[in-house]
Amino acid sequence: MRRGCISQGNILCDNCNQTIPYAGRYLTVEEKGSKETAEGGETKDYCVKCCLEKKYAEYREEKGERILTFFYEEKKLPQS
Repeated sequence: MRRGCISQGNILCDNCNQTIPYAGRYLTVEEKGSKETAEGGETKDYCVKCCLEKKYAEYREEKGERILTFFYEEKKLPQS
């Protein structure tokens, strides 16, 4: 399960271990064995750069603007 969040300044990316700055965007994902799951997995926090690398986020054009979205793909996740 994905949850888009705003950092309070004390969040570390679980992939690159960088601090996500205050008011920075990040994604919380439940994963089991490095695969996204609906529930029952380990909760991981990822910065925008790592989300883009892991294909959890993408940039798209909408109304002439380039926007970042974490929820671009509706997937059916395996239930635990």
